[in-house]
Amino acid sequence: MAAGKSVAGASVQLFAAGAAGNGSAGTALLDDALTTNSGGGFTIPSGYACPGSNTQLYLVARGGSTSSSGGENNALVLLSALGACAGMASGTTVVVNEATTVAGAAALAQFYSQGGNIGSTSTNATGLSNAFTTAGNLVSLRSGQAPGASAPATVAEPVAKLNTLANALTACAGAAANCAPLFAAATPTSAAAPDNTLDAAFNILRHPAYNVNAVYQLASVGAVFSPALAAAPADWMLFATLTGGGINEPTTIAVDAAGSVWVADYPGSVSAFTSAGAVLSANGFTGGGLDESWGLAVAPSGNIWVANYASAGGVNSGSGTVTEINSSGAALTGTEGDFSGGINWPIALAADTTGNIWVVNNWQSVVLLNSAGVPLSGGNGWGVGQLDFPVAAAVDGNHNAWVANQSGNNITSISADGSQIASYPCCNGPSAIATDQHGNVWVANYYGDSISVVNTAGTILSNGITGGGIYRPQGIAVDGAGAVWVANYRGNNLSELAGANAMGTVLSPASGYGLDAALLEPYSMALDASGNLWISNFGNSTVTEFIGIATPVKTPLAGPTQAP
Repeated sequence: MAAGKSVAGASVQLFAAGAAGNGSAGTALLDDALTTNSGGGFTIPSGYACPGSNTQLYLVARGGSTSSSGGENNALVLLSALGACAGMASGTTVVVNEATTVAGAAALAQFYSQGGNIGSTSTNATGLSNAFTTAGNLVSLRSGQAPGASAPATVAEPVAKLNTLANALTACAGAAANCAPLFAAATPTSAAAPDNTLDAAFNILRHPAYNVNAVYQLASVGAVFSPALAAAPADWMLFATLTGGGINEPTTIAVDAAGSVWVADYPGSVSAFTSAGAVLSANGFTGGGLDESWGLAVAPSGNIWVANYASAGGVNSGSGTVTEINSSGAALTGTEGDFSGGINWPIALAADTTGNIWVVNNWQSVVLLNSAGVPLSGGNGWGVGQLDFPVAAAVDGNHNAWVANQSGNNITSISADGSQIASYPCCNGPSAIATDQHGNVWVANYYGDSISVVNTAGTILSNGITGGGIYRPQGIAVDGAGAVWVANYRGNNLSELAGANAMGTVLSPASGYGLDAALLEPYSMALDASGNLWISNFGNSTVTEFIGIATPVKTPLAGPTQAP
């Protein structure tokens, strides 16, 4: 279907997603491409050979005509992301149209390259699989309408925004003579000009703040999909909003190896969602000493560690505990939490590739626990008298911890054995911290409305990058390409920096991204292996998923960001 009509004479091919890298070419599974009949119909014959049962399949339809008088439209290219080969049952009906194209281009943006290629690295099958699931949640493959039938009830999908983007493709999809305005609107200076509808959708989604009004004007001509937006958005990022699962004043958020999302809730619980947004516990996980839970980290083992700022009792006489739960949500520590060795009002955690967990005590120290919870930092922890109300930590490639001292306006590095501690004045109310693949430390300055950068040798590379919507930044993360993403607690928006490759060049517009996503006091952010960015909204007890906007990362985060 295109422009609400059947497409006759289109060439349809079934592909298996590539495994030679992000955007690598897929493998054609049909000896000869199919040709749609006068009603747009086609039948995929049995007997095609999938490389594996979990191989992800997709359809690409090229050309054809929506007019009974002919008129081949070579600019018409449409996509439908089918999913795993094992899930393809005989007799399944599939629609390929502009909505399925936008859904696939959004969810698979980080695995797509121009020309209709979809592929991932061989080590990121999970990220690719989860991205295909997201595409199916956005639009139903059987009806070609949003949202998908499998979308969880607790997830509000971006139906109107997706439909508006689909409508922007319809004029070109209906006739090649109408394509010039679409291609012009979808050609930012940093990207190749598209010559078909699929590549145009991809360009728009990968450059969401470019020519927003021009794209919206295209959507108002001969609109086919509804409901649609009544006015142009600030950008074209697609997002989903998650509720349920006991989420209540969510603080730190993290992603595990399967792509599941774990969130600490301040009143004393942990909420968890699948990569598709389905809740893993209707009311969240409680018990095990969870109380005023600010910090959370997923260890390489898959267990979840939570920092409880307060405690009813337990081993630390009411001054906070650390709770460990497994991937099923069962507490592995006592009823009041566990672990001593200097735990004192813990507020944040950071995992290392060794399985060790760094605990940041707001009462001015850090504790290093091994994977069994045994303190490696003595009876009182490290940094006493050298830290000044620390609130966050990140681990670098040499297993050193970097700690953000919110009151001291500096950051402190602590070696893995605690023998070397050094502080660097760089910041203005540092509240979040992240390490990248190049040996740099990125710091969100809450009171400075800026981002500072220090390399792991302690050299200050920048003590205040501003702009791009940065306002009271609270969350920070680095993606698989080194780009830096920032959640702005008071700005209720999202900012992007180019990272070390262009040393902090601001990429987001002046007002930031996501102004229509209903962010409210976004506290923390996490990236996943599908390229999605997840944000916890403390102010309205929701989680926001920005779909396919960042380069995939290996999860769980342990040490500096790595590509999957």
